[in-house]
Amino acid sequence: MSIVRHIAGHTWHGRKGAVENAFRYRVDYLLLDAESPVRAPRLFARNRAGLMSLHDRDHGGPPGDGRGAVWVREVLAAHGLPAPARIELLAQPRVLGHVFNPVAFWLCHDAAGATPCIIAEVTNTYGDRHSYLCHRDDHAPITATDRLHAHKIFHVSPFQPVEGEYEFRFDLRPDRIGIWIDLTAGNGGVVATLTGPVRPLGLRGMAGAMLRRPFGSRRVLALIHWQALKLWWKGARFRARPAPPADEVSR
Repeated sequence: MSIVRHIAGHTWHGRKGAVENAFRYRVDYLLLDAESPVRAPRLFARNRAGLMSLHDRDHGGPPGDGRGAVWVREVLAAHGLPAPARIELLAQPRVLGHVFNPVAFWLCHDAAGATPCIIAEVTNTYGDRHSYLCHRDDHAPITATDRLHAHKIFHVSPFQPVEGEYEFRFDLRPDRIGIWIDLTAGNGGVVATLTGPVRPLGLRGMAGAMLRRPFGSRRVLALIHWQALKLWWKGARFRARPAPPADEVSR
């Protein structure tokens, strides 16, 4: 049985290009073993209703129809990658039954505990999802100095083009997580980060999250739309939503 860990962190977004915009917010992520029973406070639930919970159906496949770690293993096999010894999910939890994860991460560990592969699972506010497979060309463990790249093919923000190049950087420590995503699209783009300490999930941490950020992902959605309104006011170009890519995963 493994423990659930809590990242009471910060996310920062900074827009590149002629129309500037930046913001920094507190955010709560949970990190857990996706295939084993977990030990956590009673107010946390796994695949059932709870004050705070994580459900397999929310991840690993279309939103609401996910298959969890089974999907991850199928994706890695389809791309000719070794089967992981352990899979962890890093995601924002459901709070009072509601969930929205702009990006969640599947951390695929080998038998030595290193992480040679990470899947970035991106979901937009329209309910579409696409995942980016991140690994080194030599399939060696990912380190904090590695810059991993993927072609952007999925619509996320109506104020950014679908085309572009992502650069991912992961600094995953037992006591702290740092993730940096740098999108370059023509003369613009955006930088997004997630940083914060890693601690066992406890009643005090849950209470702090509920008191300071009581609406969970509803708050996240409200902040996304607030920032979109600010960009529209500043004159950023609005782009209509295209059809999502046919492939569920790319790299």
